Amino acid sequence: MGKVFRGIKVRDWVLAAVLTTLGFLLMQLNVRTSDAYVNKAVAGGSMAHPMDSHSLWMIPVFVGATIPLLWWRRSVLAVTGSAIVVLALHDAVFGWVTRCGAGLPLTFTLTFLGALAYGRKKAWLVCGLSVLLTGVVLVFDASAGPGASVLAIPVVLVVFGVGRAVRHRTALNQEIKIRNEELRRLRDERAAFKVADDRAQLARQLDGLLQERLGQLITVAESADGLTPAQAKALLESIESGSRQTLDDMREIVGLLRSGDVALAPAPTVAHLDTLLARRQAADSRLAVTGNSRSLPATVELSAYRIVEHLLSALADRADSPIDVVVRFEDDALEIRVTGPVDTAADLKAAIARARERARLLGGSVDVKVTRGRAGVVAQLPVPG
Repeated sequence: MGKVFRGIKVRDWVLAAVLTTLGFLLMQLNVRTSDAYVNKAVAGGSMAHPMDSHSLWMIPVFVGATIPLLWWRRSVLAVTGSAIVVLALHDAVFGWVTRCGAGLPLTFTLTFLGALAYGRKKAWLVCGLSVLLTGVVLVFDASAGPGASVLAIPVVLVVFGVGRAVRHRTALNQEIKIRNEELRRLRDERAAFKVADDRAQLARQLDGLLQERLGQLITVAESADGLTPAQAKALLESIESGSRQTLDDMREIVGLLRSGDVALAPAPTVAHLDTLLARRQAADSRLAVTGNSRSLPATVELSAYRIVEHLLSALADRADSPIDVVVRFEDDALEIRVTGPVDTAADLKAAIARARERARLLGGSVDVKVTRGRAGVVAQLPVPG
């Protein structure tokens, strides 16, 4: 039993229930309408033909044409074919009764579903069957008569065209979505290749630096023979200083390898933010610095600059909407607040992700809120004591 109803969605139940209820009410009206009323309506021109039957059996037979709508997702062709067979039987058994009030909505529904579900050939086949179903509904219709086909068939064709247009648009949206995903994947792969190449260059630079500095230290150490204690002390201090410088240089390059930054120029700091903001030509960019301004560890200074740089890449450069950057020096942290209009052409999520990765390397955080097209970002970077 579960297999029979598998794949049927809630909207299918609703659609079948509406048309079944409509058919039930219409057939019940046929059963309850008196011949005297029908003859009067025919004489007045509101009905096309006297009714041949008032049998209760016309209700379950007609319902047999609407209930199969539950399975239209499996085959609209089969559902349309079954509707034609059932309503043809209804014509043969009960003759002239009113069917158009429920039969035509059923026909239009099947036409639209067939145009939506199938490719061109099968869709046109459903359209042809729907035209046939229209004839079956109206051929012995006591209210409208077969002449109503002149109006009903063009409606079937219009509904078919609407269904094809909806199918085409749905397919186009799906194709656009697939292409966007492919472009996003290619962009990520390209970025990954670039990062890998830049890191390989830095690795080679690190190896060259180590070879050079170790060679210098070895040369200095070999010159220690025959030195006085004072000279030996000075030599050791020189070796210590050189070793510390080497370690600092190594930390800088390893930090770049971890973060993906590859610029070999002097690392930018918080003091360079005004220059960064000056690049925004149209926007009224403003920088405010509060708290106890001081020199911070190089990693904090560089990360603060990069975070602002990432965020600015996703903000619009517009004269009517300013960009505000506030840097607050606290005792144990550096707080950065950036607010400005979101650039609809930019990838805000990617910019936020890069900024968060920067902050995470230092154990910090980045929070973002977007309201009415403006982004407000707060970054917290811990400062070692």
